[in-house]
Amino acid sequence: MSQPRPTVRRRRLASLLVELREGAGKSMDEAADRIGCHKTKISRIENARLGISLGELRDLLTFYGIDDATYVEELVGLARRSGERGWTRHLGATFSSYVDHIDYEQTSDYIRSYQPLLIAGLAQTADYARELYRNNPEMMSRSEVDDLVNTRMQRQEILEKSDAPRLTVIQGEVALRTQVGGAAIMKPQLDRLCTLADRHNIEVQVLPLNSGAHAGLVCAFVVFGFPTPAFSDVVCVEHVTGSLLMETEEETKRYTLAFDSLRSAALSPTASLDLIRQVRHEL
Repeated sequence: MSQPRPTVRRRRLASLLVELREGAGKSMDEAADRIGCHKTKISRIENARLGISLGELRDLLTFYGIDDATYVEELVGLARRSGERGWTRHLGATFSSYVDHIDYEQTSDYIRSYQPLLIAGLAQTADYARELYRNNPEMMSRSEVDDLVNTRMQRQEILEKSDAPRLTVIQGEVALRTQVGGAAIMKPQLDRLCTLADRHNIEVQVLPLNSGAHAGLVCAFVVFGFPTPAFSDVVCVEHVTGSLLMETEEETKRYTLAFDSLRSAALSPTASLDLIRQVRHEL
């Protein structure tokens, strides 16, 4: 049986423990000796594959020279809640793969998104997202649609943070021209895409209809990169019933290569903005 993926809180705590150990100039062997365990346990804790007891955590923090009582208690509180999902917990088990997707999205520092048919989720307006959910064949209730739209909007808050991730979107021209909800919804949606593209940490490229055969004809996908070397890239492939998440180096390398190929085939950021504005003008 595969192990459950670590939660955002466990990944955050693991990342901080790596930073604190390295900042204190301590090795994994020294940390292991401190709490009386094998080096592999420290490695698994720092890779977010294993939790840590509160006693071990306090002992390591002392060993790393952390004497700020408030900060220590913050980390202890983080450890206590490390098994919990963050704000996504209300989505429930039905959307478990979606929760995993969001967890990775919230902790990554570089997001590469290829979306040939729809506007990328982090760039969608509420009206655009609502129209997509309303037309889902599952016939969701109004409250379910509202919950999903609110979740999508909450996801976008990461783009407003001071340490917002770098975001590169390759947007299929088809997505620009598919009138989800008609012109009244698409005009603000295309405006939103242009506004995001003006930010220093966001790049939008359009893959034109005349690009011919290319590396992205199979599916849409997102590649998440993380600031801590211990965390490998994660690829998310969305499908009708959820998301497929892949973490092995062989898998992620293939999607990274595919993304790089798509960037080469897509229009430049400047030409892409021109095309987005042209499509909006035609509505």
